[in-house]
Amino acid sequence: MSSLKPKEGGSYVAPPPSRPQSSWIPVVLIAAIIAIAAVAYGAYYTKSSLETRIASLEEHVHQAQDVQKKDIQKLEKSTVQVAADMDVVTRKIGVTTEELNKSRQVAEKLRQEQDRQAEEREKLAQELATKASSTDVAAVREEASTKVAEVQKAADTKIGTVAGDVKTVATNLETTNRDLAASRRDLVDVKNTLAEQIAHNSSELSDLKKKGERDYVEFDIKKGKKGVMSRIADIQVALNDTDPKKNKYGITIQVDDNKLDKKDLTINQPIQFLVGRDKLRYEIVVNIVDKDRIRGYLSAPKDKALAAERPAFR
Repeated sequence: MSSLKPKEGGSYVAPPPSRPQSSWIPVVLIAAIIAIAAVAYGAYYTKSSLETRIASLEEHVHQAQDVQKKDIQKLEKSTVQVAADMDVVTRKIGVTTEELNKSRQVAEKLRQEQDRQAEEREKLAQELATKASSTDVAAVREEASTKVAEVQKAADTKIGTVAGDVKTVATNLETTNRDLAASRRDLVDVKNTLAEQIAHNSSELSDLKKKGERDYVEFDIKKGKKGVMSRIADIQVALNDTDPKKNKYGITIQVDDNKLDKKDLTINQPIQFLVGRDKLRYEIVVNIVDKDRIRGYLSAPKDKALAAERPAFR
């Protein structure tokens, strides 16, 4: 039974009827939640795809940089090798000023190319870092590939040019080496003995001279100041030390700029060495050892071609 409230004056008024509850509100909420979840998933998928493509692009750039680094290492090894070869040749036979200058120019070209490639790589990395955050990842990848190809092509061109310069220098050095080798007179120590009998005194030396098979020159050398040489026929000899009690001595033999040091030699011990391209065999025999003095003879071939290239003694 509905209750009636009395109004002032004794009359009654009925309360307003209650409204029924709406049933569509939960449906709207569920639809809104589903829509928000779909948007969030789409944003996450887009972000994940973009990060994957950027990582792939960065890996591609790193690979290209590794290739450039290996090429630069090859250039550095080539430069070190060329410098080592030139240093060895310079110490042994010497090179011309023009060849040395050309080698320095090659080294400078290599250094400049390395600096330029380092700047290119740094610039490329900065550009990639700036553009990687944009939405056009495909355009960034294409541009990066183009720049990497350009850097690679430039490096290949420079490597070819430098390799040609190095080859030219090596050819010039080889030619110089052959020319000097053709004209120099080598002094080679040998161990085997001549078939002729060794003369132990003046009488035996006279008998060898009578045979007429070789030239024999007697000598009497005293020890002088360091570096002072005594001439015997077409060679020079310096007496370094003597030990009369043990009949031992030490000498230095010189032909042109070639020297042969011999130590702890004994009397009547043949000292043999080959001279020149024709390998002419010379022999020195010391018969007497005194204090700071030796006496003996030099044996040389008769028909030697050495006469036409007699050394200039200084």
